[in-house]
Amino acid sequence: MTTPTPTAQAPESAAHTVRGACPHDCPDTCALLTTVQDGRAVRVQGNPAHAHTDGVLCAKVSKYTERTYHPERILTPLKRSGPKGSGQFTPVGWDEALADIAARLGAIAARNPEAIVPYSYAGTMGLVQGESMERRFFHRLGASLLDRTICASAGAEALVQTLGGKMGMKVEFFAESQLILIWGSNSIGSNLHFWRYAQQAKRNGARLVCIDPRKSETADKCHEHIALRPGTDAALALALMHELIVHDWLDQDYIARHTQGWEALRARALQWPPERAAEVCGVPVEQIRQLAQAWGTTKPAAIRLNYGMQRVRGGGNAVRAVACLPALTGAWRHRAGGMLLSSSGQFPVDRAALQRPDLLGARRPRTINMSTIGDALLAPASDRFGPRIEALVVYNSNPVAVAPESGKVVQGFAREDLFTVVLEHFQTDTADYADYILPATTQLEHWDIHLSYGHTDVLLNRPAIAPLGQARSNAQIFRDLAACMGLADPCFADSDEALCRQAFGAAVDYALLESQGFATLTGPDAPFAEGGFPTPSGKCEFFSDRLAAQGQDGLPDHLPNHELQGTDARYPLAMISPPARNFLNSTFVNVQSLRAIEGRPLLEMHPTDAAARGIVDGGVVRVFNDRGTYRCHVAVTERARPGVVNGLGIWWRKMGLDGTNVNELTSQALTDLGRAPTFYDCLVEVAAEPATTAHTATA
Repeated sequence: MTTPTPTAQAPESAAHTVRGACPHDCPDTCALLTTVQDGRAVRVQGNPAHAHTDGVLCAKVSKYTERTYHPERILTPLKRSGPKGSGQFTPVGWDEALADIAARLGAIAARNPEAIVPYSYAGTMGLVQGESMERRFFHRLGASLLDRTICASAGAEALVQTLGGKMGMKVEFFAESQLILIWGSNSIGSNLHFWRYAQQAKRNGARLVCIDPRKSETADKCHEHIALRPGTDAALALALMHELIVHDWLDQDYIARHTQGWEALRARALQWPPERAAEVCGVPVEQIRQLAQAWGTTKPAAIRLNYGMQRVRGGGNAVRAVACLPALTGAWRHRAGGMLLSSSGQFPVDRAALQRPDLLGARRPRTINMSTIGDALLAPASDRFGPRIEALVVYNSNPVAVAPESGKVVQGFAREDLFTVVLEHFQTDTADYADYILPATTQLEHWDIHLSYGHTDVLLNRPAIAPLGQARSNAQIFRDLAACMGLADPCFADSDEALCRQAFGAAVDYALLESQGFATLTGPDAPFAEGGFPTPSGKCEFFSDRLAAQGQDGLPDHLPNHELQGTDARYPLAMISPPARNFLNSTFVNVQSLRAIEGRPLLEMHPTDAAARGIVDGGVVRVFNDRGTYRCHVAVTERARPGVVNGLGIWWRKMGLDGTNVNELTSQALTDLGRAPTFYDCLVEVAAEPATTAHTATA
């Protein structure tokens, strides 16, 4: 079928296409074409002119019109009319909503602006609708800052400490690799376009190895699956180093010229023979030896790392350990060798221009960690914590569903003295606790500009249709709030399109973005072939002086989980909570066609563990620990390894059997680096529920 050529302008009644970008939290950042007929979006497809998208979208985003025109979409401001959490609201006008919100926030700010907290993450990855006008607004008020840690900060800090920044291979060159380790990633579900490059490499003879506690759909398609225990990735990486050393599968010249701390790392790695790592990781010793030989002797060899592995206590150290491997073998010499976790550090975003931190002046507000929002909302005022949180403004996130230890999160959101405003498309779990819900535009209805963390293209998103109902863009809502509060700074007059132009300044050709929808950053094909790491030393830092100066171990090491199996007989099972394939965090859960594929909230359990507990496939189970209880259906399957259960997420709580989801069980403990959550560092027990309770499930 011939793809229609995008047109800049067309009669309203004629079918035409508009260039855009996928806004969701995925490395692929696809280029979109939206077909519009009579002012209505009738189709969303991948742009074939964009090489990384190549005309292909994932199942989720291909349903984007279903989400945009969803019958439950919020299209007018809503004011709470019942108890918090009841979901009872009454429509109100924008003028009334904005005036009341401005008055409430203004009164709090007059007492102490740090009692106001913004809460946002990657509901949109756009630089305009995600981190521009609203940052200006909160900086101008002097509100508390938010430490946005919930997804990637442990791995990001590890990259900074080892490679110097969030950068690595160009994703397209994985197609030329001869060995690809897919480590901590279900690429088929969460990085589809990388998977297409990996498949190309496979057809050309490359070997694919999946390293993941879960036997994912990606593991099914790889030559080998290494099903290690959660939180043991650093032990595996150190054992690989051990074998590289004892067999001299090393690039001594690259190590000598382009690394720092080799002798210290060598001594540590020699403490990790494969036998020790096999016991820690729960994998056959021969599997470790063979993987080390493959990594040490295959060229070019590459690692596609993802964020699953860093959601444990030692997650930052684990990423550091893996990030050392390409330098040991000189894999960086080849454009198809090395590693990629994130490419986002390569984008020259002018965040100061977008976010205007200068509006703070001399004020230095406290910082609230979004991963411990449950504790923060329940904390009283104190000299150490600062003022009690009195107001929360939530946008681009659904913390009641996605934040850890959600029992505490719910308790905090239910506070009658907490004023909560939520910008949303739908009445999510978080929106149920709002005092006001403000209708936000979707990606088809606003301007935005995007970087990527999986490739090196900047993408421009044009609005394809007019906003539905009374929806307004995030940036417009904060622009309007600023006006209502009398904030007259000229920066609040910048339009959304003007913000798109400010995002990169002269560093990116905006005319090219306008004409084709994307622009590719320039840079070497093999970024570290001759060293040149953006670290203080200019080298790959096996030993980080910066970490040592903070009192931390300068070398990567294996750190056992906070909740280590065998330490609490009451909770013998480790639980990880990988994403369901057809959802993206808690987004798309209410899209009927996608929810129908997923079926219902599900726990995967190995047959051995199920048999020991009298649990049968398809039954209802109770998953529990000291933090709470979660009831769901169970799939008895070898996708789970023995001793580990997989609670597929992230379902909205209101769709669960008892109004909870898997985050009822996760903790607010943080990682070694980056202050990030430890979702996959969680012990539980599972018990069968009587068959008579099964009918209460939400399909």
